[in-house]
Amino acid sequence: MSENIQFKVRPGGKIHGRIRVPGDKSVSHRSIMLGAIADGTTHITGFLEGEDSLATLKAFQAMGVAIEGPDNGRVTVHGVGLKGLKAPTHPLDMGNSGTAMRLMAGILAGQDFECELVGDASLSKRPMKRVTDPLAEMGAEIETEAGGTPPLKIKRGGPLKPIDYVLPMASAQVKSCVLLAGLYAEGQTAVEEPAPTRDHTERMLRGFGYDVVSEKLDDMRTRVSLTGGQSLAASDIDVPSDISSAAFFMVAAAIAEEADLMIEHVGINPTRTGVLDILKLMGADITLENEATVGGEPVADIRIRSSKLKGIDIPPHLVPLAIDEFPVLFVAASAAEGRTVLTGAEELRVKESDRIQVMADALNALGIQATPTEDGMIIEGGQQAPQSAPILSHHDHRISMAATVAGLRAASDVIVDDCANVNTSFPTFIELINQVGMHVVAEEA
Repeated sequence: MSENIQFKVRPGGKIHGRIRVPGDKSVSHRSIMLGAIADGTTHITGFLEGEDSLATLKAFQAMGVAIEGPDNGRVTVHGVGLKGLKAPTHPLDMGNSGTAMRLMAGILAGQDFECELVGDASLSKRPMKRVTDPLAEMGAEIETEAGGTPPLKIKRGGPLKPIDYVLPMASAQVKSCVLLAGLYAEGQTAVEEPAPTRDHTERMLRGFGYDVVSEKLDDMRTRVSLTGGQSLAASDIDVPSDISSAAFFMVAAAIAEEADLMIEHVGINPTRTGVLDILKLMGADITLENEATVGGEPVADIRIRSSKLKGIDIPPHLVPLAIDEFPVLFVAASAAEGRTVLTGAEELRVKESDRIQVMADALNALGIQATPTEDGMIIEGGQQAPQSAPILSHHDHRISMAATVAGLRAASDVIVDDCANVNTSFPTFIELINQVGMHVVAEEA
């Protein structure tokens, strides 16, 4: 297959129907990680068969864990227990996945063997000091490149020391890394977060029978703690559909004419529903149906209909709860009447791309007034239909998909360049976006 896949988007199309998007990437990663170090056999359904999650699966196979699948989202993991991993014979390639690298660093810091975590060109530029610093406090020895970027060389160490760590910024990945390392520490490890972040790690640890305590310190801060040395008991996991993947379809339905779309079995973990809250504040017609709890994670069917969106100042407390959805929320803002202002989202500058600058460039190319700021963006929405222009994704899957949705309202065809990266999180994106009524062709450039 060509390295460069372009998406050619024809504007218009009625968004309607009923779909199920692939499994949640965050939950898929963690199901393999915890299943591998649990005692017994874990059965997973709904596993996301994207490149990121498969990188995690292959890494544990390389450390001696027998894993069957994936087969239509079904995976069987034969756990080896907390201390059963074996030294891999080669560096573990995390591909494009910051989640995989940061969480794996926590687990591998507690092993009695050396190993190395590597990634692709994009991942190799992402900051890792945020995890290597607290792991060093716990006694781990990890070498990085001069700027604190990958690869991570994890040296053999003794038992880890527990720490009480205050996160300098809200990050589920850093919190999870420290907690996973805490499984291998003698005593209680605690993490205090300055604002709510996704809590999949805590929920899943409890699902595997591990005692985790979460205490609310005030309206924003939470302290999460666990005591090392317990064991995890194998569990069955049904991975809900990924709300980050569903977000592209929510925005498409909100900004299209005469749309009515149902997205089934979506994870609505309260630490991930910022995208729903922000869209509702903008006036989107969104309802939840068939709410249930599956494997400790709340799920629902989400129905979205055409809406007259309005610009808003995005509330700061919702920013960490929607951090991955902002590329497509910027598209919603471009279609909204009036000004949308985002602040407090500097984390977007160190994702797979600088998502603030790259999305501002994309929207400006389409004739939409988008002004990047240090920690966010100001978007003047509700102007005439965007003009057509080539969009560069900068190797970032969420930019590729957000730009595709932006093409829905363009004046003529939009070309989104460099879209092979969509396979990292959403290999069936093109199939589903056409199924609901958009007109998108993927072709080799």
